[in-house]
Amino acid sequence: MNTGRDWVYVILQFFLFATYLFDLDFIQLSLPEIFKFIMYPIMILGVFIIVISFFQLGSNLSPFPSPLKHSTLITSGLFKFMRHPIYTGILLIVFSIAIYKASEYKFLISVLLLILFHFKTKYEESKLLSKFPNYKEYRQVTGKFFPKFKGS
Repeated sequence: MNTGRDWVYVILQFFLFATYLFDLDFIQLSLPEIFKFIMYPIMILGVFIIVISFFQLGSNLSPFPSPLKHSTLITSGLFKFMRHPIYTGILLIVFSIAIYKASEYKFLISVLLLILFHFKTKYEESKLLSKFPNYKEYRQVTGKFFPKFKGS
């Protein structure tokens, strides 16, 4: 069941996505051309991560942070390495486009999305901890947005 807080996160997320579509120039940034070439593979990686995550989530997929009633905990595939790969893919795309376009506006919206995803995942993970007893262990060994690297 989706709460009012679920709706707030989803509405804020879509609002930020909508504002990202605009490009207001406050300050004209000038970045070296090499950044454009570096951003292409990062954007493609972001799209790839999102598409694979959608398939791996299957019927568990929802825009809301609260898990669905019938959901199961996915800890394989990309989810073996990061707990929130869809957010990772989105962040890779929006930051890459912001840098590619040298847009301080898009970069600002990207930072706001990162902050939103931080709080949305905190809330989501509190729900996942309640629903799945093994989520605590999974969270300890798996990175939030990027893989955890173990020391030698």
